[in-house]
Amino acid sequence: MPDPQKPSVANYREFKDFPRIVLAVSRILARKRFVAPVELFVEMGLLVPADLERWKQGQLPCLERVIRCNLTRGGRILRLLRFHAHDLNLKPSQTVYQHRKHHLRFSRSGEHLIEEAWSRHFVVVGKRNPFAAPETEAE
Repeated sequence: MPDPQKPSVANYREFKDFPRIVLAVSRILARKRFVAPVELFVEMGLLVPADLERWKQGQLPCLERVIRCNLTRGGRILRLLRFHAHDLNLKPSQTVYQHRKHHLRFSRSGEHLIEEAWSRHFVVVGKRNPFAAPETEAE
């Protein structure tokens, strides 16, 4: 029997965070051609931009210490993001986060699958961004 707490292809749209993820992803894609999990968490109000910058500067041992949700919810959000990105036909792309040649860690454990999920960006395929905000004409 499938775990009701774990999003699957059959049930991922039913999770309460899914509409917030859809909205946050649409806002991010209106500005740029890819979605990074760290930006999603900032857009959802679950990560303070200043904490993200401190982590990028190597001042925090791991990002999960400053995420404003429990680890179960954080993992669920990453999984929901992956399903939604697939629906939007975004291409997954692994990204290396480092500061002065030192790899930055997302989790305390440093577990490979967790680190990989956090560093997976989702990129718009093709030359133009169909999600971009329409340009307004200057009067």
